[in-house]
Amino acid sequence: MKKKHIGIVQNDPYLEPFEQAIVGRHDHAQWKIDQLTRNGKTTLSEFASGHLYFGLHKTAKGWVFREWAPNATEIFLIGDFNEWQERPEYKAKRIAGTGNWELKLPENALKHGQHYKMKVRWNGGEGERIPAWVRRVVQDDYTKIFSAQVWNPEQPYRWKKRVFRPTKSPLLIYECHIGMGQDAEKVGTYVEFREKVLPRVIADGYNCIQIMAIQEHPYYGSFGYHVSSFFAASSRFGTPEELKELIDEAHRNGIAVIMDIVHSHAVKNELEGLGNLAGDPNQFFYAGDRHEHPAWDSLCFDYGKDEVLHFLLSNCRYWLEEFHFDGFRFDGVTSMLYYSHGLGEAFTNYGDYFNGHQDDNAICYLTLANCLIHEVNPNAITIAEEVSGMPGLAAKFKDGGYGFDYRMAMNIPDYWIKTIKELRDEDWKPSSIFWEVKNRRSDEKTISYCESHDQALVGDKTIIFRLIDADMYWHFAKKDLNGVAERGIALHKMIRLVTASTINGGYLNFMGNEFGHPEWIDFPRDGNGWSHKYARRQWNLVDNQELCYHWLGDFDREMLRVIKSQPRFNSTKVVEIWHDDGDQILAFMRGNLVFVFNFSPTRSFADYGFLVPKGSYSVVLNTDACEFGGNGLADDSVVHFTNFDPLYAADGKEWLKLYVPARSAVVLVRNQS
Repeated sequence: MKKKHIGIVQNDPYLEPFEQAIVGRHDHAQWKIDQLTRNGKTTLSEFASGHLYFGLHKTAKGWVFREWAPNATEIFLIGDFNEWQERPEYKAKRIAGTGNWELKLPENALKHGQHYKMKVRWNGGEGERIPAWVRRVVQDDYTKIFSAQVWNPEQPYRWKKRVFRPTKSPLLIYECHIGMGQDAEKVGTYVEFREKVLPRVIADGYNCIQIMAIQEHPYYGSFGYHVSSFFAASSRFGTPEELKELIDEAHRNGIAVIMDIVHSHAVKNELEGLGNLAGDPNQFFYAGDRHEHPAWDSLCFDYGKDEVLHFLLSNCRYWLEEFHFDGFRFDGVTSMLYYSHGLGEAFTNYGDYFNGHQDDNAICYLTLANCLIHEVNPNAITIAEEVSGMPGLAAKFKDGGYGFDYRMAMNIPDYWIKTIKELRDEDWKPSSIFWEVKNRRSDEKTISYCESHDQALVGDKTIIFRLIDADMYWHFAKKDLNGVAERGIALHKMIRLVTASTINGGYLNFMGNEFGHPEWIDFPRDGNGWSHKYARRQWNLVDNQELCYHWLGDFDREMLRVIKSQPRFNSTKVVEIWHDDGDQILAFMRGNLVFVFNFSPTRSFADYGFLVPKGSYSVVLNTDACEFGGNGLADDSVVHFTNFDPLYAADGKEWLKLYVPARSAVVLVRNQS
């Protein structure tokens, strides 16, 4: 009898030599689930309820505060309410037989808006700390000191859209950052984003926003990746209610909202973060050589501790239930998977994923997180940001995978960077382009993208800046275009179209890149005089009809419209019709849509023929159209009829002949007969 393999091995026989390791990881996660749920007597959601127990909570008769601090000997709450002094009535008690502490207070002991901290003592030391489970943290404008804040508004937020189901076919993600979302040189707010940026996202046709830097972080310039308070929405952008109103408004307009969640590491800060909460620097983090991340100057969670699993899984549930987020993009997954954090590893063959260099505890946590998230919300979205290519990340748990819905196609932006940097235009090969944008595992969905915030950061370059460079500043007015700018505009559209049209799950764009934002991102720091000049988005550029930016923005909107016009876009196959590296021509079909690209910088072709299903075809998008900054060399009003060829009649195919100008792409739809 033929042996039955686990799902991901059935889908990829090359994984068969490593099936024992794959099954072992699956069994490890299942064992941990069974342990945490007492063999199914409870659920993962019930286990992940720490946020309902720990932290500061209003009760029917007063207040209760709890903290996990096994190494502490004394804990006081200090704050505005007691002149920041240690008072006996604000002293917590250790719950017998545990590492948990509890303090119950009468209703008049605390008021909404007051500031507080823990004063923690341990054998050999003491210090002021912000509680680990705190939901609100604010920074004093003058002293710059962070404090927890009592948050209990008289009117809790009332959701207008209580039930929401994301559109995922395809998922079109607008990656964004609240603080840098405004034209003004300042930190933007949740309210400003809802009022000024969200309408743009809706008009542009995206159906999901992915918000960065939500979890509280002490240093604004970290882009939100050095988290200090995991349950607190960053107060520098506004209140929790204002964030909820933003998400509610997005849902009312059919826009899903996911957040960048950072569980791969934590800020080292002791006063603001978890670095030394109660005299034990290893309470949440690995000990010894694995304590600190060698490249990120941060601390690495110990995923082998049930208490850490409790903290992180509760964090996932909290954001889903309290704020109605629709899911998460997990940051730094590669760093979690490997003892080396992926640093210095080549990942050239499957053996590199099963050679003992992997952190089984982290793999278990990621699997549990996906199981929990989809238990809480079966329609939730989870995305892995992972660069090594670990097989099974976006495969189902029952098939031996980790359970993510998508993985980031991080090869694609790297490919475009390499192509633009190293190849002459006449050396761009359509066969290579087509292979790269479709290079993914057949059983795992991906989020494809040309560039994300990573490529927009200072020290790197966006696609538009790589193509045009300084001429962005001098020749991007319509009346002053030069050849460099014209080339950049043309290729920017083609690169985005070939990437977006070949997706098998979703497409992502970073805020402003759709119209070729000219500036890099550089957050306020000592080296730039704490300036916000480059930590913003200049919407005035795309709104100015005398500049070229609006051409790119208009094209992006129409590109998404065409993609969404194809029913069940994700389930339609990408079928290559033709490629010729000499001519630099690529053509493929997807459902009733035909995509034709001419990457040649100089050669246009008349009556270039492709074999397609018999019928008539109409142009629905042309990168060379005048309305998108092109030359308008083709008449897009013409309906194209296929030409009979007896050699292909049995296949139902005929010749579609087109005029294909140099450095342009066209999309046609097969008309219903």
